Amino acid sequence: MNPIQEINHLIREKIVAALESAQEEGLINYEQIPEFIIEVPREKGHGDFACNAAMILAREAKMAPRQIAQIIVNAIDLGEQEQIEKIEIAGPGFINIFLNNKWLYQIPFIVEQMGEDFGYNEEQGCKVQVEFVSANPTGNLHMGNARGGAIGDTLANILKYAGYEVEREFYINDAGNQIEIFGDSLEARYLQLTGHDVEFPHNGYAGQDLIETVRNIIHHYGDSLIHMPKERRRKIIVEFALEEKISYIKRTLKSFGVEYDVWFSEKTLHESGSVQRAINSLQEKGYIYEKEGAWWFKTNSSEEDKDNVVLRANGLPTYFAADIAYHQDKYQRGFDWVINVWGADHHGHVNRMKDAIEALGYKRDMLDVLLMQLVRLYRGKDLVRMSKRTGTTIALDELIEELGKDAARFFFVMRSPDSQLDFDLRLAAEQSQDNPVYYVQYAHARICSIFRQAAAAGITMPSLDSIDTGLLQEEEEMALLRKIADFPEEIRLSAATLAPHRIARYVLDLAGLFHSFYNRHRVINVEAGLQGARLLLMQVAGITLKNALSILGVSAPEYM
Repeated sequence: MNPIQEINHLIREKIVAALESAQEEGLINYEQIPEFIIEVPREKGHGDFACNAAMILAREAKMAPRQIAQIIVNAIDLGEQEQIEKIEIAGPGFINIFLNNKWLYQIPFIVEQMGEDFGYNEEQGCKVQVEFVSANPTGNLHMGNARGGAIGDTLANILKYAGYEVEREFYINDAGNQIEIFGDSLEARYLQLTGHDVEFPHNGYAGQDLIETVRNIIHHYGDSLIHMPKERRRKIIVEFALEEKISYIKRTLKSFGVEYDVWFSEKTLHESGSVQRAINSLQEKGYIYEKEGAWWFKTNSSEEDKDNVVLRANGLPTYFAADIAYHQDKYQRGFDWVINVWGADHHGHVNRMKDAIEALGYKRDMLDVLLMQLVRLYRGKDLVRMSKRTGTTIALDELIEELGKDAARFFFVMRSPDSQLDFDLRLAAEQSQDNPVYYVQYAHARICSIFRQAAAAGITMPSLDSIDTGLLQEEEEMALLRKIADFPEEIRLSAATLAPHRIARYVLDLAGLFHSFYNRHRVINVEAGLQGARLLLMQVAGITLKNALSILGVSAPEYM
């Protein structure tokens, strides 16, 4: 249930009915009512909702916007509804709608009834896939992977709450050039660590984690692989390392609160012939042509300024070719909407992928790509570049070990993905209200402590049918009620704009409003009727906080 959308629909119906009535009376002339916006104004004095219908209609009606707005307001029939208290005209022709507080007094009962389901929107009848992290299985998960994990998983949670059927997918890059380099690196290290003087590849993976993997290979096989044919040895080493690395990725992401529905192997696209079939399909449609021995994909939009190779002159498909086949496979599996979370360095790949899916016969808007900027780690003012444990870049498992899952996830999703994130490790570890995640979790713990204090004093919340929420009159109470009512709409907007950081901002605002109330008003040991109403308010604030935190993948502690 979405209370804000219900009121939005009521206002829209009233405005459309008013325009139709005014046209019948000859007060205004138009062919069709244009799409207009009803939104929450930034300034409280401009009402609870504002509508731009008069300004949108001005050109077609050949009338001044304020004149149209007056006609609409005069024609609106408020009927027996109790939500709308008054309507005013402002500025160049905005229609400002002020609501009666009576609608807010119903919110606590709605939240109490829905419980952990509060926030869910109506089913959209749309199957969505969110693919994120998809790190190469050649090393540890770094901070970019960590941010992608928090953003992708939170976005999947938001979409589920918004009424979509959602699947999470990890694309395992277990084929192509990076696996060839991985194999070269593993084999060289294996031979070196078994006493052979071989040169390490100049472009190889030189991380400490790869050395540890090779030591595990030696522990398992000893030097028995040395006398095997090179191809056999290499196959065993690579398969062992991939299994270990993928297990590490699964284990680490699970400890980060991220679990996938599907782990998709790139190698299967090549083995099944899907890559070649995708190329053949595009060739038949006239999007593939030959030049200088290679096969090129012909761009079909003004946004992409060059054609791209899909099949090299040596007959090997490019990464782009595999990606085309992979996205074709996604749509063939029945997804209506595909969302990829990529690093900002993939910016140039977005339009060519949209071109490719359009060439395959799918709509461009069936693919969205969320690009995220880099993460810089700090301790206070000091930039952190290296891990003390490994001497290389800090890995996700180290971050979780130092801060815990909650702080890490909250900080990663707190800023818009398209903004660079400066992550302060010292602040994230602080148990103070300067720490955003602590500030929010402390709000939930405080609510729980109110009920513990009430229980210790023998106070219980009255039955719902005996509670009069109309006794909630204080400014802090009304602000808290309104913010709670906004939760399902905030989820809808977060899903529509692919903006997971909105939920982090929402939960910070909700916690702030709770702390403001808590610091000014008592809940227990006040007049009995008010006590019951405030206990219910605290109950639903706790439910909303917990639901919002669960979307972020953050716990809602009862003690702190």
